[in-house]
Amino acid sequence: MLNLRLLSMLCLSMSVPWAWAQDYPTKPVRLIVPLAPGGGVDNFARGIAASLTESLKQTVVVDNRAGAAGSLGAGLVARATPDGYTLLMASASFLIYPLINPGPYDPVRDFAPVTHAVSQPLLLAINSVVPAKTVSELIALARAKPGTLNYGSSGNGGFPHLAAELFKAMTATNLVHIPYKGASAALPDLIAGQIQFMFGGLALIMPHIKSGKLRGLALSGRTRLKNAPEFPTLHEAGVPGFDATQSYGVLAPAGTPRPVIDRLQREIAVALQRPELIAQLAIDGQEPVASSPRQFERHIRSELDKWRKVIKEAGVRGE
Repeated sequence: MLNLRLLSMLCLSMSVPWAWAQDYPTKPVRLIVPLAPGGGVDNFARGIAASLTESLKQTVVVDNRAGAAGSLGAGLVARATPDGYTLLMASASFLIYPLINPGPYDPVRDFAPVTHAVSQPLLLAINSVVPAKTVSELIALARAKPGTLNYGSSGNGGFPHLAAELFKAMTATNLVHIPYKGASAALPDLIAGQIQFMFGGLALIMPHIKSGKLRGLALSGRTRLKNAPEFPTLHEAGVPGFDATQSYGVLAPAGTPRPVIDRLQREIAVALQRPELIAQLAIDGQEPVASSPRQFERHIRSELDKWRKVIKEAGVRGE
């Protein structure tokens, strides 16, 4: 009798999370974007929120909590109740910030990965007057004139900065970093020739390539983009093994029930198949991934290891 009673209690305890997850959500869900409105991460988050609102039959509200390079919003999610009603739309800064500055969260311990939603390579663009038409020619120029080529970035420790530091390390070149307060602030100086090159988003750079003011040399990711096949990857263009791909993903607080995590992943994967969202992503040079939670966790750990090494070797410090 005792064994039957224990077995009955065990079965009941195992069914409770599943039944609860089947009812989820019963109230609005908050998707925190740790950046200001209007950027690529925010635009993507709003597309996902609209799709989830429809599929979950509950409002998914985008809540912009900018500050401290994204750590403010990420910290809020890390401390939130792990019930699936507070989520984080994370970008590359989610991983990079705690490697440079002691932050209010640990990217592995404090979060439950939901899905690596999309990937976005950056475009290596140079001023059109720079006498280099290929990556190999840019590397040769940098080696011939060490310390004379300046590259701009969206700020110290930002992903474009680290992508350039990885390029610098893998090509054994001496390049000078000029940090700006955002990629849009660096762009006018790149066009004017005050800096010679930078890594930037496709949507930001492409209009000026079409006008002839800038020249696009290569993408920072593993593969070419479907909507910009004319640009080779840096791996193809003379820097074997190069990969600096931005990731956008959704995370929940650690301890969020697994059935809730799995349902969110499935719904986001469906959203990423919608033609209108795919078209929106393509404008920014983004492509859907929709990984499983476990795949996203492995990706997070791998990226942490890679950028920790780059930050240490480049001597990047917090501001």
